[in-house]
Amino acid sequence: MSETPRRLVLLTEGYRDAHTAKTAINVIRYKPEDVVAVFDRAGAGATCQEWFGLGGSIPVVGSLADAPGANALLIGIAPPGGKIPAPWRPIVLEAIRRKLNVVSGLHDFLNDDAEFVQAAREHGVRLVDVRQNNEHDVAQRRGIREGCLRIHTVANDCSLGKMVVSVEVARGLQRRGVDAKFVATGQTGILIEGDGCPIDRVISDFVNGAAEKLVLANQHHEVIVIEGQGSLFHPRYSCVTLGLLHGSMPDGLIVCYEMGRTKIEDMGVPLASLEEVRDFYEAAARIMHPCRVIGVAINGARYSDAEVAAEREAVRRRMGLPACDVLRHGPDELVDAVLDLKRQLRK
Repeated sequence: MSETPRRLVLLTEGYRDAHTAKTAINVIRYKPEDVVAVFDRAGAGATCQEWFGLGGSIPVVGSLADAPGANALLIGIAPPGGKIPAPWRPIVLEAIRRKLNVVSGLHDFLNDDAEFVQAAREHGVRLVDVRQNNEHDVAQRRGIREGCLRIHTVANDCSLGKMVVSVEVARGLQRRGVDAKFVATGQTGILIEGDGCPIDRVISDFVNGAAEKLVLANQHHEVIVIEGQGSLFHPRYSCVTLGLLHGSMPDGLIVCYEMGRTKIEDMGVPLASLEEVRDFYEAAARIMHPCRVIGVAINGARYSDAEVAAEREAVRRRMGLPACDVLRHGPDELVDAVLDLKRQLRK
């Protein structure tokens, strides 16, 4: 999608919450200039601001005909298992007939679907699978530059804001004049940043190597902020999380969590406490490289300003660490923690 400016219709039909529709919501948040419209018949006629709570006047439409100037349809959801909902197939095929490229970050590849491939061939459009990769290298532990500070976001569960925190901290560092880079490891981050590796689609033996390659490719920067994936405490995705942690060998960790969430969603497994998360991640990271937790990122989206402020103070006292909600308070407190770590490691 790099040859011409992206003019996207984001497909979220039937999905509106911040978890399943996180791809669309975060593309709207960070790349609004690329978005022509959101396709969701239930919200047709509304603006994105009214429908999602962000995005200003970007329209929500119920027909692709109402998105003139678009050149691509983006699958805007990230459901468990990463499959295209069956009722969406006619919408995707209509987009292809309208000569829109189709971009997907799901595990179900567009290019593995004979019907989509045939239609795309007939209408001269491209099917782009963001998660497709050819990673096949194991970690080597060679050539890592000590002068590049590596920060990594981790959590006690999935889909609670690790990518947002990574982006916000990287941008906060840039505003301070630091040569910082957000390193994307998931489909939404890749769509926002334009590069990265879909780490959860890499063959298990090569996850550490793929993470290491991301470090090697970006370590000319002063600081890299590596987007976390999954959780070491998640029964489904812990293997991805550990490979990313060991391959990227971070110097500092930012623990992310969502206020009010008490169980791993869809499974009913109780969440680990912040203390358990801190201790276990530090122990796991230190197997490969000296590392410590430097701050806590709070996702307080479901709570009031006063409730989040009280939570913030409680976490600061409880953990003895900087804490903030990066969207509500800004990332400066975590940026300060990164810069403090940078100074300490230089001594």
